[in-house]
Amino acid sequence: MRCPFCSGEDTQVKDSRPTEDAAAIRRRRLCGTCGARFTTFERVQLRELIVVKSSGKKVPFDREKLARSVAIATRKRELDPEEVERTVATVVRELEAAGEAEIPSAAIGEKVMGALARIDDVAFVRYASVYKNFTEARDFEAFLATMQERRDR
Repeated sequence: MRCPFCSGEDTQVKDSRPTEDAAAIRRRRLCGTCGARFTTFERVQLRELIVVKSSGKKVPFDREKLARSVAIATRKRELDPEEVERTVATVVRELEAAGEAEIPSAAIGEKVMGALARIDDVAFVRYASVYKNFTEARDFEAFLATMQERRDR
């Protein structure tokens, strides 16, 4: 594993343990070149997923991009980082388990929105505002009204 600080290739694993949901192995590493410590995660990848954008363009699925978008939606919320990571892992597992190699970006967005709705309303609305391309306050009002109707049922 290459050091993210100095790009040295002489790194040693100092500690390994499974994550809380046992979906990955967390490894603490030490760079023999610069002495920096860093963490890596090892996950099982069932298949290569391809995202089909609304324009028709196909790109490889990027778990880190998904994790960043969820992190942005949950920023400054009092959520356990492990819970956020579990949410991302759950969405990825659902996508991999679907059995399709090509997944429409809209399907990914819907899965993320569903997962965020279960853990935090504000994160859900934040993500939806970007995913559904809200352009004015009225869009938020309509979305919140729809949310309230669903809850009342």
